[in-house]
Amino acid sequence: MNMDTAYFSAFAALAGSAIGGLTSLVASWLTQRGQFKVQRLAHEIARREDLYKDFIEEASKSYADAIEHDLTEADVSKLILLYALVSRIRVLSSQAVIEQADRVMREIIATYLGPNKPIRDVAVERLKHGELKMDPMYDFSSVCRDELGMEAFAPRLR
Repeated sequence: MNMDTAYFSAFAALAGSAIGGLTSLVASWLTQRGQFKVQRLAHEIARREDLYKDFIEEASKSYADAIEHDLTEADVSKLILLYALVSRIRVLSSQAVIEQADRVMREIIATYLGPNKPIRDVAVERLKHGELKMDPMYDFSSVCRDELGMEAFAPRLR
C-alpha cells in the first residue's frame, strides 16, 4: 500500500505541475493574441487616418484649382493621384466612406467642367443657395470620423 500511495502522490504532483504549466501557457497565449489584435486594430486605424488625410489634402487642392481653372488647364497628374486614393479607399473602407469619396470626385470634376470663378463668387453663390458649408470634404470627413470612432471594421480582425 505504501508503494501505491507513493505512486499516487508522485502522479498527482506531476499532473498538478502539468496542469499549472498548461494553464500558464494558455493564459500567456491568450494575452499575446489579444495584444496582437489590439496592435492590428491600431495599425489599421492609423493606416486609414493617413489615407483619409492624404485624400482630403489632395482633394482640397484640386477643388481650389478647379474653381479657378477648367479641365484643359488642370494638372492631370493630381487628378490621377486622387483617383488612386479613391481606389485605395475602396479597398480599405466602408461603403459610406466610398460613396462620399466618389461624391467629392464628382464635385471636383463638375467644378472643372464649370466656368472659372474667383473663390469669392463661389462663396457668395453657395450662401445665396443656402449652402452654408463651403467645404466639399465636410461630409467625407464626417463619415470618416464616424467610421474610425465606431471601429466599424473591427469584426474583420477576429
